Amino acid sequence: MKTLAGRIAFNLFAWTVVLVTAFPLIWMILTSVKPQFELFRIPPTFWPEQITFEHYVRLIYETPFLKYMRNSLILGFTTTIVVVVVATLGAHSLVRFRYPGRERLAQMVLFTYLLPSVVLILPLYLMMVWLGIANTIFSLVIAYTTFALPYALWLLRSFMQGIPDDLEAAALVDGATRMEAFVDVILPQALPGIISTSLFTFILAWNEYLYALVLVNTDEARPLTTGVMSMLVSAFNIEWSLLMAASVMMSLPLIIIFAFLQKYLTRGFGAGGVKG
Repeated sequence: MKTLAGRIAFNLFAWTVVLVTAFPLIWMILTSVKPQFELFRIPPTFWPEQITFEHYVRLIYETPFLKYMRNSLILGFTTTIVVVVVATLGAHSLVRFRYPGRERLAQMVLFTYLLPSVVLILPLYLMMVWLGIANTIFSLVIAYTTFALPYALWLLRSFMQGIPDDLEAAALVDGATRMEAFVDVILPQALPGIISTSLFTFILAWNEYLYALVLVNTDEARPLTTGVMSMLVSAFNIEWSLLMAASVMMSLPLIIIFAFLQKYLTRGFGAGGVKG
């Protein structure tokens, strides 16, 4: 009976935490399908009396929301590809090759991740202006790479340390080149860590606001985070209905990604924390 009572208490506590955590998301979804006259009703209604998708139609056809989403998708995938490729090669170098200063280099990489990202805004902005790429998506790709790469490199380094050296040595003995052994042996073993690193980088690029606000000031290159704020929020008015609809659509890609790749994310972070 004590065990049963403990399980019931634990389940009640767990579901309470889940509901409290998920309540803002549920309220956001319900608000996005409420008619305009229900948004400011006092007392407020939790369930909408009438469900409408008018706000989503307005968002897609009357605002540049799709253009901002295209920019965010390009920014997220490009940053993820750059960071994962460089971090995978760099982590393999730190683990498999022997050269002076290797451990010190790994420590310096982690130290750069500990620096506040706001410290790099001014140097990066001046560099973008000097290179002539300010107010472009490419400038954000470079900026996001600067603070996503150190953590990705450290995570993949810790993960690759758990891959036995004998696997790569056996491939080299069988006649494979160093690159063939890396592609055919190391990458399949490191796949969970690579996927978790990709998720981390994509989420960072998708949700980042400060750098996008400072480095990009044109609608052609704005991502969703700053585009939605400039489009729906002003000093005199906030389009709450459209803002909730935009927030739901901004959350959908991340929800879909987590639904399909959650096991890889958990496995990658867990394996990366075992040895480092």
